[in-house]
Amino acid sequence: MIVINWLAFVQVFVAAILATTIVVTFYSLGLRLLVRAGRAPIVAPAEFTDAITVISSKDARRAEKAAAKAAQRSPLSEGQKRLARYGSYGCFAVCAAAVLGGILLIFLNR
Repeated sequence: MIVINWLAFVQVFVAAILATTIVVTFYSLGLRLLVRAGRAPIVAPAEFTDAITVISSKDARRAEKAAAKAAQRSPLSEGQKRLARYGSYGCFAVCAAAVLGGILLIFLNR
C-alpha cells in the first residue's frame, strides 16, 4: 500500500508558489526600476536559420534611438535615477538570493 505524506506535499507546494511569486515580483520590479532609471535593457535581435527573424537591424536601431530619447526626457532627477538604479540592483539581488537559497535547500536536504 502506498502512503502519501500530504503535509510534506503541501509544504513543497507552498514553498514553490512562494518562491515563484518572490522571484517574478522582484524581477519585474527590478526591470521597471531599471527602465525608470534610464537604463532600458536593449536586446540584440535574434536571427534564426530558417525564414524567422525577430526584428531587423533597422528596427533595432529605431528601438535604441527611442530608448535614448525616452531616457533624456525622464522627469526624474539624477538622484532619483540613481536611487531607482540601486533599487533595481537590490531587486535583482533578492531574486538571486531566492534562487541560491532554493539550490542550497536542495543540496542540504539530500
